[in-house]
Order: sequence, then C-alpha cells, then structure tokens
Amino acid sequence: MASRLLRAPLTWVAVTVLAAGTAFGLYWFQPWKLVTDIEVNEELAVVASEAPPSPADSTSDDGSASDDGSAPDEDTDPDAGPTIVRSGEFITHEHDTSGTARIIRTADGKLRLELVGLATSNGPDLRVWLTDQPVRAGEAGWHVFDDGHWVELGRLKGNRGDQGYDIPAEVDLDKLTSVSIWCKRFAVSFGAAPLATA
Repeated sequence: MASRLLRAPLTWVAVTVLAAGTAFGLYWFQPWKLVTDIEVNEELAVVASEAPPSPADSTSDDGSASDDGSAPDEDTDPDAGPTIVRSGEFITHEHDTSGTARIIRTADGKLRLELVGLATSNGPDLRVWLTDQPVRAGEAGWHVFDDGHWVELGRLKGNRGDQGYDIPAEVDLDKLTSVSIWCKRFAVSFGAAPLATA
C-alpha cells in the first residue's frame, strides 16, 4: 500500500507543493531571526554634555569683555562640534524595543540619525524610517507610519547596539517628527520614537 502511494503521481505533486510551501514560509517569515541577534557598535558623535557658555559667562569679574581686555570674537562659534537637534526614547510596538534616537548636526552641518543602545527583535526586512506620524503606544501605533510621509534611511544594520544613518540634505526635518524600526515585509512597526526638539 505504501509503495503504491509513493508511485502515485498525486503523492509527488503533494510532496512538491508541501516542500515549496515550507521553503517559501521559511524565506518569508525567517523564524530563526526571533532567536538570533545582530549587534552593531558604530562610533557615535561625541556631543557636549553641558550647554555652551552664554555671552554673559564670557565677561570677567571686573566687567571687561575678556582677560586681555578685547571684545569677544563674534565669529567664534561655541557650537562648532556635533550638536543634538532632536531626540526621543523608543517605545515598544510589535516587539519589545528600547533605546534612544537622536538627530545630530555634525560640525560640517550635515544631519545624521543615531540609534543609541537600540534593543529590539531581529526580523525580516527591517528598515529605518523618518516619518510625519505621531508615536502612539499599543496596537493603535503599529501600522500608521506608512500612512503619511516617510523617508527611508536604509536597512536596519543590527537589532542591538549603536548605529548611525546619514540623512540626505534635501530632507525637511520640520515635516518629520518620528523614527520607526519598520518591517517593510509585514507593514508593521517594531518600535518607534518621537523626535522632540533638543
């Protein structure tokens, strides 16, 4: 009986369909990513932990503008180093997500998104998106980020650690208020952070 079944054409058709379905399911869902991590430790910008001194702080005790009696150099920019333009903390959506998102303006004026201490689940087809959508807790916030305007900065480099993404010069930050770790394959946010002005 068993040998007769193995010789039947329908049996081989069923086996072929089952194998193809299994292969497609493994490719599409990539379940092994739920138990594997990719850690990234890129060098992040070093920003001042304190605000730069105000003009009043530059005067000496006797009221003179500086120690040598000269007026302060107005061309000197105390913010010449990298500065934080916007930042926010990640909240969990489809998967537990934590860490900080911050937009840095570099010394040469370029913008860069940095994910600091990111921890989320690994998954298929994860992207880093800047969006104009508000960050909502719970399932109400899982699927909103492709409803409006968004800019993709690239594939997520790793689901854990520190990493940076260049922001194209033509991107208008005034129209983008959040960042999402977006699973493009299933149109769902793993986690997101609001980007508040620093």
